[in-house]
Amino acid sequence: MSRELYKSLKSDVKNTERVQFPNVRFAVAPMMEWTDRHCRAFHRHLSAHALLYTEMVTTGAVIHGDREHILGFSDLEHPVACQLGGSDPQAMAEAAQIVEGFGYDEVNINVGCPSDRVQSGRFGACLMEEPQLVADCVSAMKAAVAIPVTVKCRIGVDDQDPEPALDAVADLTFAAGSDALWVHARKAWLQGLSPKENRDVPPLDYDRVVRLKQRLPDKFIGLNGGLDTLEQGEPYLKPLDGLMYGRAAYHSPEILGEVDARLYGAETETISPWDAVRGHMTYLEDQLSQGVKLAHMTRHMLGLFHGRPGARSWRRILTVEAIKPGAGLEVVEKALDAVSPAYFEVDAAE
Repeated sequence: MSRELYKSLKSDVKNTERVQFPNVRFAVAPMMEWTDRHCRAFHRHLSAHALLYTEMVTTGAVIHGDREHILGFSDLEHPVACQLGGSDPQAMAEAAQIVEGFGYDEVNINVGCPSDRVQSGRFGACLMEEPQLVADCVSAMKAAVAIPVTVKCRIGVDDQDPEPALDAVADLTFAAGSDALWVHARKAWLQGLSPKENRDVPPLDYDRVVRLKQRLPDKFIGLNGGLDTLEQGEPYLKPLDGLMYGRAAYHSPEILGEVDARLYGAETETISPWDAVRGHMTYLEDQLSQGVKLAHMTRHMLGLFHGRPGARSWRRILTVEAIKPGAGLEVVEKALDAVSPAYFEVDAAE
């Protein structure tokens, strides 16, 4: 994405189309401490069409906290969705209105996070056991906002049978007006496994999600969990509606450069990681001028050249030099030189 395009997007958010389901084919999952505004702005330079998600934010923080700090984002991030954590229908509706007022394209309900803190607040994955309450939240939010209201859930928790458990969440939330259901195709174990272990230990069951779609062919059902490459995920776009990538998109963001052409049929070439960095420079410059530290932004770029010559130097330069006082774009330029194809061509010739 060029600097000129960045500037036009930055100033023309009012012309951005809202997310319309089922036209979403690829999304980057909401991930705590990862998918902040700087991460999303960087990912947008790799894909113009991918749906980007915020980290989960609680209704209490949205209603009572520093809203600009919690919800503020750059215009270029569209389409962008905000994920809410909560279980009180009135509070969820109020928070959804605030989210819509900030210009988000979608608001999503977290019914998948298994952390103890989330459980103590009676939201996240434990809501798999209270599908009617989730539906009540959807209904209240749909009455309060015009943007899509969606749900992201697991296939079950603990000793639940994934067949009736997922069916109950799907049936009740769709009946309440949910526009889409993203399913992380694993159970969550609320006792005995850490949040990290819950991302890897429970076995994946993609077939369960496919069966749900077969039963509800007219509803948007998207797949999340364990997807590492586009080659792995693409076959599921036949029985399902969308793919949501989490850690793979974050740790190897180059995958996003292929999304527009391969999944959306865009008449554009695959965006190279070099072009993405160059296009991102104006955003970095703009944020630096506002006092944002370089390391707060470049930490999301470390995995960009994963597997390419010079990737270690790229990571080292950004990790070591971006944290220095006054670090600016020259650090990114230096890191980019370390992975430049021309650099290795010269090195080979010598």
